[in-house]
Amino acid sequence: MAFAYFPHTDEDIRSMLGRIGVKDLGELYSDVPEDVVYREEYGLKDAMSELEVRRYFSRLAAENRKMLSLCGLGAYDHYSPSVVASVVSRGEFLTAYTPYQPEVSQGTLRYIFEFQSMISELTGMDCANASMYDGPTSAAEAMLMTLASTKKKKRILLSEGLLPQVIEVVRTYAGYHGVETGMISCDGGQTSLDCMKESLAAGDVAGVLVPGINRYGIIEELDDFAEAVHACKGLFVMYSDPSSLAVLRTPGDWGADIVCGDAQSLGIPLCFGGPYVGFLACRKEFVRKMPGRIVGATEDVDGKRAFVLTLQAREQHIRREKATSNICSNQSLMALYVTVYMSLMGPSGLREVNELSYGGAHYLHDTLISTGLFSDAFSKPFLKEFTLRTSVPVEKLQKALEEIGVFGAVQVGESLVNFCVTEKVCREELDKVTEHIRRTFAVSPQNF
Repeated sequence: MAFAYFPHTDEDIRSMLGRIGVKDLGELYSDVPEDVVYREEYGLKDAMSELEVRRYFSRLAAENRKMLSLCGLGAYDHYSPSVVASVVSRGEFLTAYTPYQPEVSQGTLRYIFEFQSMISELTGMDCANASMYDGPTSAAEAMLMTLASTKKKKRILLSEGLLPQVIEVVRTYAGYHGVETGMISCDGGQTSLDCMKESLAAGDVAGVLVPGINRYGIIEELDDFAEAVHACKGLFVMYSDPSSLAVLRTPGDWGADIVCGDAQSLGIPLCFGGPYVGFLACRKEFVRKMPGRIVGATEDVDGKRAFVLTLQAREQHIRREKATSNICSNQSLMALYVTVYMSLMGPSGLREVNELSYGGAHYLHDTLISTGLFSDAFSKPFLKEFTLRTSVPVEKLQKALEEIGVFGAVQVGESLVNFCVTEKVCREELDKVTEHIRRTFAVSPQNF
């Protein structure tokens, strides 16, 4: 039986060295300076049996402390059915790369097509790509699309309600493209329409980027935004949480031209900062300015349904200066993860996720306020995350939550803290959080 991933044998090594005309490994690495070559013995433990290895790693795992996450701000701890990980762990998916040859890549092309179709349906856009590294980079690419689609305009506007990481990444991209960025202030926790109109009056704005749900968890009210941007011949871009779009008004309904965001909320587990999967969707007139790849459905010579790369405006296929994308190691595996998740959940499952998250978030919101240590910062509609004003020093509040194994109360402003509740959090856990805060800070807030 062949074991494809076992290390090379001595015979394999001799064969490869002979092919390149090198007598041994020492000669192969002869260009490496002597002072950086490690000559000591490696501190490796003695060999262990399988049972011993399992016990060893079980002991290590037991040292970990499992924490409950009540944090949001772009990273959401949603439930993912176990079958998703099982499917994406299949060898043909883990080792799949760019589907250049459609005749041998139908499986990969099909799931990319399904991913694009589902994202288009959620966002209300005509087409979507597959895919981007994460939400912030998709936002940056979306803003570059607005510059490419409008002539002689070198300024973009960003809502202060966007997640901080989105603003920073977009600014970084803009800085290296000679693009000016302007900020739209928030009024009462929401993006200010009047402030945006003032900035648009100069007539040099290519695009405006606003969140569907902002950094405070507030569901933005975006009436008249698209009309104001279009009147100044700019493009209206929305940053959206695709999971929430199962129950909220779509960006297409708001009049958006381009939609970007992170699909991590569609079942991808939290894991030390990644992986994520950004998405871009747009109206069809802007598809040629979109980076990434577009898969389309067609028929083969026998009339059977088939899939092909319809568009891939990358530097490998056209002149670099004309390319819209330099993305090579595409997030295709994560797009597959999201596709399997969405196909399993379906519209009713996604609605239930949001209903459970909504119920838990509003329950925690109300019980925290009942302690007398918090107040509603904005009194605006929210879905699964919200911002409260607290009379407790934020560091002490976070430390108190950590004592019971909870991450939460992320600071988003002076005395403002963010909480997020998904369908994975039960009411007993929320009661435990509230009661611990109540007991810990039962004294007058002036004594903190």
